Amino acid sequence: MKYFKRIEGERVYLSPISIDDAETYVKWLNDVKINQYLTCSNSYFSLVGEREFLEKESSKEFMFAIVKQDNDELIGNVGLDGVDYKCGTATLGIFIGEQENLSKGYGSEAIKLLIDFAFNELRLHNIMLTVYDMNERAQKAYHKCGFKEFGRRHEARFHDGKYHDIIYMEVINDKI
Repeated sequence: MKYFKRIEGERVYLSPISIDDAETYVKWLNDVKINQYLTCSNSYFSLVGEREFLEKESSKEFMFAIVKQDNDELIGNVGLDGVDYKCGTATLGIFIGEQENLSKGYGSEAIKLLIDFAFNELRLHNIMLTVYDMNERAQKAYHKCGFKEFGRRHEARFHDGKYHDIIYMEVINDKI
């Protein structure tokens, strides 16, 4: 079995990432429509480089593949970076790799699963993320998952001939 149901939801589950998926990630990351909202959008991705990246990332505890429950199809990844147990903080990152899987609630479900895990299993208190102001679909999903804007870095991203803001968002565990 390629994927392992580490954290299960209704339509998706989170599995440790697999180095065997490097080719799929390279395809997604080199797709301008997919990577335009990622911080690495100005990069080019090779199979060798992605294998090395996934090997490094697979050793991290909280990087997960997002996999559909009904057919075990990989559709993206989600993870926590910079986990600080003393302060109870982390930064969340996510991406969905295929256009056909966007705006279907898969990302929101994956985020909610990861937040629940972070708050209830890891006992974290504050999870943040960044999003570009041009990515309205993601902002809507993050709000749906409980994130609130707490700041902006104005005109810090140049894309398609104009500058965009980086929006900082957070969700706080009010049960701790």
